[in-house]
Parts: sequence; C-alpha cells; structure tokens
Amino acid sequence: MVRDDLYITVPSLFRCPISLDVMKSPVSLCTGVTYDRSSIQRWLDNGNNTCPATMQVLHSKDFVPNRTLQRLIQIWSDSVRHRVDSPESPASTESAPSKDQILLAITDLESSGENRFDSLAKIVRFAQDSEENRDFLARKKCLVPVLVGFLHNVNDGAKRSVEFLEQVVKALDLVLCKTEDREGLKNSILKGQGHGHGHGQSIDSVLLVLQQGSCDSRIASARVLESIAIDAESKLLIAEKEGLVSELLNQITPEKDPALIESSLSCLVAISTPKRNKTKLVHLGAIKVFSNLLSASNLSVSVTEKVLKLLETMSSTKEGRTEICEEPECVPAILKKVLKVSSSATEHAVTTLWSVCYLFRDQKAQEAVTKANGLTKILLLMQSNCSPTVRQMSLDLLKIFRVNSKSCLSSYDTKTTHIMPF
Repeated sequence: MVRDDLYITVPSLFRCPISLDVMKSPVSLCTGVTYDRSSIQRWLDNGNNTCPATMQVLHSKDFVPNRTLQRLIQIWSDSVRHRVDSPESPASTESAPSKDQILLAITDLESSGENRFDSLAKIVRFAQDSEENRDFLARKKCLVPVLVGFLHNVNDGAKRSVEFLEQVVKALDLVLCKTEDREGLKNSILKGQGHGHGHGQSIDSVLLVLQQGSCDSRIASARVLESIAIDAESKLLIAEKEGLVSELLNQITPEKDPALIESSLSCLVAISTPKRNKTKLVHLGAIKVFSNLLSASNLSVSVTEKVLKLLETMSSTKEGRTEICEEPECVPAILKKVLKVSSSATEHAVTTLWSVCYLFRDQKAQEAVTKANGLTKILLLMQSNCSPTVRQMSLDLLKIFRVNSKSCLSSYDTKTTHIMPF
C-alpha cells in the first residue's frame, strides 16, 4: 500500500538547533539550550566556546542529559513508528482513542474479551499520545493489576502470546511512572519468584519479551524491571531469574539501538547494588562487555556514565577488581573517559582507578595506567575544576606512582612533571 499521503510533522522542540534533525541524545548546556550531543560535541571540538543558539560564552562545557526531552522524543518516535509500520491497520492513522473508548477497552480487558489484543493496543496508543492520558490511565486502579495478571497467565512461546505480551509490557512501562503503589506492584510481579511451580510467571513473561520482542518492547521490558527494583529483596529476585541478567548484557553491545543500550544499562545499575548481584555480573563476563562498549565510538554521555558507574560498583568486590585488572582493554578504556565527558563520568572513572590502584594496590592495574599514559591525565585532572573528592583520589594515585617512580615515571613526559603536587 502506497503511503505518500502520510506526512509526519516533527515538533520543533525535538529538533537540534544545529543539525535540525530529531535529537537522539539531547543534552543541555549551562545556557539552558538543548542540542543533540553529537552536534554540540563537534561544535566544541572545533574550538568554539559559545552557545550556538545564544552566542553566550560558555562558563562550562559540561553537558547535562535532558532526560525529560529524551523520554518525550521516544514516546513520539514510538507513535510515529506505529503509524508507519502498521499500514494494514486502519486505526494506525487515526487519532488517539477517546477516554470513553479507553474505558470500554479496560472493561474488555477485565472481562478477558475476545478483542483484548485490540483493546490493549488502543490503551498503548492512548498512553503514548500525552502525559494527560497517562495520568488518566494511572487513576484507573484496576488497570495495572489486570496487566500484571496477563503477564502471569499468558501461555509461553506462541507467536500471538509474545505479541500480546509486548503490548502488555509497553502499557505497563507507560503507566508505571504514574503508579503510586510501587511496593504492591513489585510484590505482584515478583510474587513467589523462585518458590515452587507456577510462581514467578510474570517475570518469565518480561524475560520472554526481552528475548524475543521488538526493540521498543525490549526497552519497555528493561524499564519495567528497573521500576520494580526498589529494594534489596526485589533486586536479588530479579537477578536470580535464570537468563535475565545475561539477556540484559546481550542488549548492550555497540551495534544495538542506543535507547535499548541505555535502558538495559539503567536496569543493570538499579539491580547491581547487592554484593551477590555484583559477583554474578562479573562471572557472566560483564567487565569485558563494558570494556567493549566504552571503546565504541559515538557513545552518549549518559551511556558512558552508566557503564562507568557499573565498573565502579563492581570494583568494590574482589572478583570485580580482579577482572578489571585482567581484562586488557578495561583500564585503558576507563582512562579515556576520565576527561571531557562529564563530572559524573570523571568521578566514576577516577573512583574505579583509585580502588584498584591505590586502595588495593594491584600491580597490573598500575602498570596499565602507566602504559596508557594515565599519569598525564591524572595531572591534567588535578589542574581542572574537579570536585574535592576527585582531587583527593587523584592525589592518592599520584603518590602511588611517585613511590614506583623508578619503574613508571621514567617514560613520563617531563614537561608536565613540574606540576606534581609533592
């Protein structure tokens, strides 16, 4: 079917002021103006020190990810993709359903009517349309329990079931941010996880979508899991689900969709705090996965921050420190992100280096820092506007390398050694 008559209007707010394209990774400068990260990075790399839109001189070149705008762009993109990719569905080109239609759709879901797939699709489309619509759905107290019930009861494997589960997970993702009873939601999804037969079906269904669903539904799955990881118990239960952590790691290879990478990393950050989960990540090869991702080009600031945060988290365990030091590309990859990313990335990177090189005095890590000319970066960092905590950790690192100066400072650039603070 020819769709020449389909005209997509892009909201001006979603366009980068430099490239005029829809922003993939919106970041805001200190002037408050938002740009696509790749565009503003090129502007600054060319030696400019002003905000392109206002021409104000930049007091700081740090970026702040505009997560609200990124979320709005994602919702809009999902809506556009639904209309373009579903030409066989007459409803795909229609405006969002009315509230009355949605009330009928919810009633149909509650009664397990024959049209529940179409009813659920209407609810998803309605929720994607506006913040007001999502508020409206969140006030329907019966909706979330019905959706979780579908996660628990839909048969595994069948193509139709997977498609239906995708819609369920998307609907949950869209209304979860408005749901007040997170504790009840967590208990309903994770109910009996790991105890006896028939329990934990909800988390099984989320994993099935993560394994077999479309990119958009995988993103939604990761977000749903992140939403229910609200305490130590839930984090452990999620990580204990066989295959789930491995599947999240599978979603963060450099060739995957940036939004999928970011949502999977966010979920891993949320569940990684218990020691048992840190150890599990290490044993599943997460250090190598993160090293490969850090080495990729065109990595967004927010993704870089999350990877470095996870490496910092794992460096607090003996197994994590061992793998960081054993993985040949890990320490050099961390060093590359010490400067010129963000203050948050700098702190995560320096904390990891401080942990392995200073706190636990790992010889391999120290040698890797020296070989990658890390001392130059540490010295440059000492001269920058870094936080007191980062400055102290940098000083500790320099003291370590001063002790080992005979072996590691001989090849160091003498033009910079004069600024060593001791």
